[in-house]
Amino acid sequence: MKGLPRCLAAASLGCLVLAAPCRAEEEKANEKPTGMAFGPEFFITGDSDNFQSRRVSVEFFPAFENADRYLGFRLGDYQYKQGNWQRAGKKISFLARSVETKTTDGGAIEVGAFEQGGHTLLTLDGSYRLSPTKSTAVEFLVTRDWVETPKSLDRGIDFSFVGVAVDQGLGSHVTLVGLAAQQYFSDGNRRDHGRLRLIYQPSLDLGLTLQARYRTYRSSHEDVDRAYFNPKNYSEAMLAVGWRQRFSGWTLAVTAGLGTETINHEFRQPTRLLDVNLQSPVRGSQVFRFGAGYSRSTTFSGPSYQYRYLRGEWVILF
Repeated sequence: MKGLPRCLAAASLGCLVLAAPCRAEEEKANEKPTGMAFGPEFFITGDSDNFQSRRVSVEFFPAFENADRYLGFRLGDYQYKQGNWQRAGKKISFLARSVETKTTDGGAIEVGAFEQGGHTLLTLDGSYRLSPTKSTAVEFLVTRDWVETPKSLDRGIDFSFVGVAVDQGLGSHVTLVGLAAQQYFSDGNRRDHGRLRLIYQPSLDLGLTLQARYRTYRSSHEDVDRAYFNPKNYSEAMLAVGWRQRFSGWTLAVTAGLGTETINHEFRQPTRLLDVNLQSPVRGSQVFRFGAGYSRSTTFSGPSYQYRYLRGEWVILF
């Protein structure tokens, strides 16, 4: 795949898609004035291979209505480390988001220039969701970024991920979510992805969900010189419990899961997942987000690979 032209086309499409809801909101400008905002943001990861990454950013929003509607810029400083190996990077991004808070319909896009180790990449992270019916939603996804392992960063290997997801309500308590995607690596490898998630909500008031998840991918090239974890065939089946609750405008979401992964139709081992996310009210003079997570799976270093992350964002209006 010629990743850059496709991502440029996707970015242009994303900007056009975002423009429509933004124009609609301009007509409602008298309801909620748009101001400026700024704040810090961070994302920190660590794993059992002793690979660590740290991103610290400063954000400025010349147009900020609320956490679901804004235009802004982000300047990020990146640090990667594993043993005696280290790498630094810089990234500047343009951010735009226009999403209906109640329905989550709308879009978001981040387009950036990312330099690390003498390599420069046009990055992209975008999504757009629409609901053709009350029980059906379709979301288009596109991402372009570096593959974050020491060997991949040294070689300047990047990936482009393009997919579409469909949410289909099956009554008031059950939702089926499916995703089909392709992931193209700059070293010539390609992955075909498929994901399914069946979500059961026993009570519409508790915020509790029971989830059955399945994901799989197939790689076109098995030998990537150990630049990144890349089995020919991979699948994971997982049972998870989710809980989402709002209190005084704040939103807390927790997901915990246990599963089994299968690598190349032979090796099987258990997997684990835990995610916690907290967000302040969408509308207010300040917006705060915090997330933390843990997962256990397999990588080329062994079957007990563990990954952890922390992220946070604080936006102040003025």
